[in-house]
Amino acid sequence: MPVPVGVTQLNKKYLNPLMVRLAGHGPFVELEHVGRTSGRVFRTPIMAFRHGDVVTIALTYGPKVDWLKNIRAAGSCRMLHGGHVLTLGAPAMISAAEGMRRMPVPPRVILPIVGCEDFIELTVLHEEPVPAGWKRATS
Repeated sequence: MPVPVGVTQLNKKYLNPLMVRLAGHGPFVELEHVGRTSGRVFRTPIMAFRHGDVVTIALTYGPKVDWLKNIRAAGSCRMLHGGHVLTLGAPAMISAAEGMRRMPVPPRVILPIVGCEDFIELTVLHEEPVPAGWKRATS
């Protein structure tokens, strides 16, 4: 069961600005994706976990979020992660058991409590230091 819509709206307004400041540190990342109808570039703060050439994301808001729809339509995205920009391939759903296995201990305990059962993996296609022109999102 994904997080209720009312909570997502509050998170967008109050939590996302804080998460953007944390992007690039620990599990906090800034996911850059292109709107599937607008063509606009969006940056969404999320938590992601890298294991070698694979990034795993728990879909706490479920699989119908706009950023995931955008990535599926484009077939790729970019992510600010640990001082690097990663170009990622198309997302693939993975089982809840596999997704949970890839989570570190704190999320592994919390995710079942919030009812998260959906996970995706994305393959790292390219990695580079943060380019000089990368402008951090403001919200």
